[in-house]
Amino acid sequence: MLEHLFGSRTRVKLLGLFLRNPDERLFVREITRLIDTQINAVRRELANLVKLGLLIEVEEKVEKGAEKKKKTPGLKRKYYGVNPDFKLLSELSQLILRARVLLEGRLDQEIMKLGDIHYLAFLGSFLGESRALVDLFIVGSIEEEELKKLLCGAEESLGFEINFSVMSLEEFRYRKDMTDRFLYAILEARKNVVIDRLDEKPSV
Repeated sequence: MLEHLFGSRTRVKLLGLFLRNPDERLFVREITRLIDTQINAVRRELANLVKLGLLIEVEEKVEKGAEKKKKTPGLKRKYYGVNPDFKLLSELSQLILRARVLLEGRLDQEIMKLGDIHYLAFLGSFLGESRALVDLFIVGSIEEEELKKLLCGAEESLGFEINFSVMSLEEFRYRKDMTDRFLYAILEARKNVVIDRLDEKPSV
């Protein structure tokens, strides 16, 4: 999708990562782990984005032997973050968000083919909230291995890992009756509900 627009899948992943976390400063190996890409490709695209002005590079001293309360001078690490003064920051953020929404619109149709879905909601990273418990919540009977395969393809296009939770209808009702904290945190979170058949009476 966006790699055709920006010329590099790694660049798209980086854009998704940084635009979802505009206030964070990340170092190269951390970035490599988060977007699951080879470090040389990450370094190359980071340099491109710094040159473009979208990212800023900050060099900070690293303290070793913190447990002994001793400092080791001279060791430095480069951190990268979004440049808040980049002129097209707002427009670029909106473009990435719209691309996620477009993909989300296809994802729901593909997920519905995998089983009997009673409830389907997109939240977390799909709404720009990187610290949410899950990004996708499903209640129903579904082939989880097939779901994982489907989400792997979506992650490649979106540039972020999709954390999901699947519950059977029976488990959902039980955990709701038990006032399960995890379930209620999901239900009370901001989300885009695509399917809600939880109150449907079973057909006779």
